[in-house]
Formats: sequence, structure tokens, C-alpha cells
Amino acid sequence: MAITLARARGTAFLITLTLGLTVSTAADQRGGSRGSPAPEPPPLADGEYTIKPPFANSPDLIFNNGVPHGTVHRFTMKSEDSKIYKGISRAQPGAVVPYERPVAVYIPAQYVPGTAAPFIVVQDGYNPKYHLTMPVILDNLIAAKRLPVMIAVLVQHGGGDGPGSERGLEYDTVSDTYTQFIETEVLPKISKDYKVTFTKDPDGRATMGGSSGAACAFTMAWFHPELYRRVLSYSGTFVNQARPSTELAPRGAWEYHATLIPNSEKKPIRIWLEVGEFDNGATRDEASFGNWILANQHMAAVLKAKGYTYRYVYAEGARHTDANVIYQTLPQALEYVWHGFPIK
Repeated sequence: MAITLARARGTAFLITLTLGLTVSTAADQRGGSRGSPAPEPPPLADGEYTIKPPFANSPDLIFNNGVPHGTVHRFTMKSEDSKIYKGISRAQPGAVVPYERPVAVYIPAQYVPGTAAPFIVVQDGYNPKYHLTMPVILDNLIAAKRLPVMIAVLVQHGGGDGPGSERGLEYDTVSDTYTQFIETEVLPKISKDYKVTFTKDPDGRATMGGSSGAACAFTMAWFHPELYRRVLSYSGTFVNQARPSTELAPRGAWEYHATLIPNSEKKPIRIWLEVGEFDNGATRDEASFGNWILANQHMAAVLKAKGYTYRYVYAEGARHTDANVIYQTLPQALEYVWHGFPIK
């Protein structure tokens, strides 16, 4: 993996990323035989599809000198400055545990200051699967007019993982708290510091993530469809992992497919979601409320029953938020999520 950081202006950086020859295929990782990748279904088709190894990196992940390149600005948010998330830790239950949260903002070269831009919020934003790929993908797809001229806000969690952690509190809680954090603390800081304007049009606002970050992305749209209507989910944690739970969702995000979606009016949400054959909890039974495959299958079923516009991808041979699947599918997934939004 070759990464070049070129200083642009001030603390801004331009990322150059080449992944094509260095990220292993599924066959490399799992000892399978090499061969041609399985054909991709039509990129904008709704419904349910299966993809199979060997997986191959999308050509849209290759840095292209022939297109305009956006800039990536980085900054840190401290818990002491937050009114919403002061910091917790599994290792110190009940204590306030300060943290620092890195955030990156991709601004395309085509962005015109003062105009209201569509954007996507990326949970686990400093995970290399997203942090190192999104700028290159957006450079390529915006230039090809396959995506609108859009900003990406890559937000890292506040630390830890699972129940009792700051990440768990932020991502697994079934409420609108995290959305309020993004709306009142993250976006205003970016607007002020980097002179960008975020659209208020919910059709121009997307959110994505993997695992608990994916469940969080859906939560943002579910509680505030007037703010977010486009969702991208890898190995979504639609299981019982929220600690503490709420009266609305006693089994955490499992309630989305068990009660919340079936018992609510259809909301204007467009969603692309994926799960792997060997995803977390693959051998657990239904009663555990902890099988990611069953949870995502149930999500697809209730979305279909309620008439949502969705695409569900089952990845054979893949594990939890499998990098090989992400590197093959992310560009098309973004195209699907943004389908219907005007591209100028």
C-alpha cells in the first residue's frame, strides 16, 4: 500500500493512495484458488444479491492523475469540549474517561465555497478501509459524474469497543443522541473552520459505517429522516449489543427488524447493506439475538415487506466487515445509495 501526503495549504493534506496491487484477495487470505472475480450485479439494481470470492479491488480505488483531487483536512476533538460525550470506558465503569477524537474532512476540488454541498458522514472514519479509500473513490466518481460534488466527514469514535465503551455508547445506542452530536458539535465546527456549507436537504445527506458504525448510520436516518435519508451498511450490528438498553429498544438494534421497522410507517430511507457468510455470531441461534447474519437477513426481509428501496448483498466466504468485500463493492455501493440525487 503506497500512501503519499502532499501538503496543500495550512494543515490541509492531499492523499494519494494506491491499493490495486497490494491488498490481498479473498483467495490470498483464505487459501482459496485464484481466478476471475464473480460478476457484479447491475450497480443500481434493487433487491437481494450474492457475491462470491475471489474478490477483486474496484478500479475506482486506483489513484488517477487525470482527475481533480480533493483535499483532506484533519483535526482533533477533545471530550472536555463536548456537551454530549464526556467519555466512558469498559475498564472504569461509572468514571468519566477523557478521550481525543480524530476527524477528517474530504472537500472535493470542484466544491464552490458558499454553495450548499451534499455530504456523507462516515463512522469509524479513521479505519483505513474508509479513511484511505474514500478520498480516492470520491475523486474518481465525482470526476466521472457518477456521484455529486460531495463532502465526506470521516468521524472516529471516542475509544474502545463493545458494551460499556465509548464507541458502544455512541454507535449501539438506539436513540438520536449521536445524531445530535454530529449536528451540533461536528458539522458546525467543520463549517466554521473550513468554510464549507452543508446542505439541509435530507436527500443530500448520507451516512455509512461498518459493524456498530453501520447500525449507528441506520439509527441516524431512522430517528431523523428529515436530516438523513441515504444509508450504507457493512456487517451492520443489528443485534442486542446496546448497554444500557432503552425502553424503546430493550434488545438494542435487534429491535429494528423485530419491532421498530415492522410496526412503523415506512420512512423515506434508501439503504445498501451487506453481511458476510462468516460474519460475527455465525453459529449462534436466533434466541441469542447475537447472530449478525440472521440480523441482516431479517433487516432485508422487513425492508422488503415495508416497501423500502434497498439492496442487500450476501458475501460468500467473507468475514466481518471484510476488507476484500469493501474494496470491491464500496464505489458501486456509494453509487446505489446516491442514485436519484441530481449530478451537475
